[in-house]
This record gives sequence, C-alpha cells and structure tokens, in this order.
Amino acid sequence: MKKLINGVDTVLSESLDGFCAAHADIVTLGEERKFVRRATLTPGKVALVSGGGSGHEPLHAGFVGHGMLDAACPGQVFTSPTPDQMLAAAAAVEQGGGVLFIVKNYEGDVMNFEMAAEMASGEVMTVVTNDDVAVENSDFSTGRRGVAGTLIVEKVVGAAAEAGADLAACKALGDRVNARTRSMGIALTSCTVPAAGKPTFTLAEDEMEMGVGIHGEPGRRRVKLMPAAGIAAELIEAIAGDLGAEARGDAILLVNGFGGTPAMELYVMYENARAELEKRGVRIARSLVGTYVTSLEMAGCSLTVTMLDEEIARHWDAPVHTAALRWKM
Repeated sequence: MKKLINGVDTVLSESLDGFCAAHADIVTLGEERKFVRRATLTPGKVALVSGGGSGHEPLHAGFVGHGMLDAACPGQVFTSPTPDQMLAAAAAVEQGGGVLFIVKNYEGDVMNFEMAAEMASGEVMTVVTNDDVAVENSDFSTGRRGVAGTLIVEKVVGAAAEAGADLAACKALGDRVNARTRSMGIALTSCTVPAAGKPTFTLAEDEMEMGVGIHGEPGRRRVKLMPAAGIAAELIEAIAGDLGAEARGDAILLVNGFGGTPAMELYVMYENARAELEKRGVRIARSLVGTYVTSLEMAGCSLTVTMLDEEIARHWDAPVHTAALRWKM
C-alpha cells in the first residue's frame, strides 16, 4: 500500500485539519472534528446537513458553503458517521428555518440519520438519494444506492434554501430532483482502504466491473474491458431505460471520476455519453465533468443524468461557492 499518510489512525483527522485550514474563508471545523460547517451562517435559512463515510472526497465536506450545504459529517473511511455527529452538526447550523438531512441510501447512513432526526430538538426532514440504477439491492443498502446524483440534489436544494424556500419546499424539491436523477458507474481498478491495507477486490488486466458501487461493491457483472464508446452506450442504455418516458428534453450530464481517472478520459466519456443521449432525444443543457464523488484512488467513472425543468435549471445555475464547486451567474 502506497499512500501519502502518516498513519492509518490519523489520516482522517489530519485530512480534516488540512481541509479546513486550506479553506478557512469558507468552512470551519466543529468541536472534536464531528462536522465541518460554513464559516458564516444565514439567520432564518433552512440548514442543509449531509455526510457519510470518508474516502469519497470532495463529497460531502467539499460542498459546504454558499449555495449548497451548511454542514457535513465525516465518518471513518467508508463508514457512516454517528448520530451524535449529526446532532452536533444540526445544532450548530440550525438558524430558525429547520434542518434538512440529505442522506445517501446506505443502511448505516439511513439508520444513523434517522436516529439523529428522532433525537433532534427542532424540526428535521430528510431526503434520501437512491440514483444508482446498477443494482436494486447490495450488502450496503436496501433498495438502490445513493451515489453521484447526491451532488445534484445538494446543489439544487442548496440554492433553493439560499433563496428562502422553507423546509417543506426544500424537501419536496430534493425528492423531485432525486426522482429525476439516475446514475451508473464502472471500475477499471479497485481501491485500497487504509485500514485494510490491500485492494477491496481484484480485477484482471482485461476486466472491468460494470455497475460498481462507490465503496467497491459489486455491480451488475464483471466484463472484458471495452472501448469508451461501448461503456458509455451500456451505461446510458441503463440510465435512459430506467428513466423511461421521462428521458426526453433537457438534462444535466455529470461525468464523475472515482479518484484515479485522468481528466482526458473523463472528457472522452462525456463525448460518448452525450452522443448516446442525443440519439435518444435528450439535449445536454448543463454539464459537469470532474472528480467529485470518489472511491479513494479507484480508476473508473460514473455517469449521472438529471432531467431538467425550469425550477431545477434555475437553482442549478444559481451562484455557489464551496471548496469543490463554485460559479457565479
């Protein structure tokens, strides 16, 4: 195992310290490193709180800031944060508008966020993301997994909250964006969890995992390596097929790297995914290409498609200023 760390036991704490020091104008680190929150909070605004196991950076802490999250709770690598982290984060950022939890559909995350919501003193609602079309169930989830589509939910709902939407409206919007979003990914290599010290799974030189999860969970099947055009065609076929009649009109296309994929290859995947979608009557009205929801150093990528309407497009375009995502309109 070759990693730029001092030790397995300190990698998360040192990473959080470095992240918050590097972006001190945007975020601050909570007591006992239980959460990362915005440096400046807005009175009366709905507070958005998310989180999950570390190893997926920049998700979620990289999306804390203006126009997205108010706080993020980091668990150990690929391990859910605890309810006390979520309670502490909610209490730190609640400003009178209530709290919305945005939770990826993994059993540990869902269970712990549910416990935190039940114990919270103020009003809390929850959006669960489940955009992965690869498999209906895995060892980590009941139902579909929440993957890179979570970024799109956080961005759109974050903009709505920034504009003054109330808690019920933010939840309804989050559920609607999730319902209009589908993702699927592939892995060319495994990743190595520091505590394990060895790859999560093994692929032969001529193999790839079709439909891999962001923790290295098995996908639909293991197949021989194929050109980017063939990969894009299979991923888009699964995504568009699951969207059904909704797969017409304007969409966001997110091509997300898993941590070990060069930008050159991500843009090759974008071009081929765009062509496949346009064949099906989907126009790419908004694009995002980069490394946003990772699996440590895994080589591979995921494709995410969100079907747009006027409200979703407006909130996607709204200004955002976080460590990992920022633009002005």
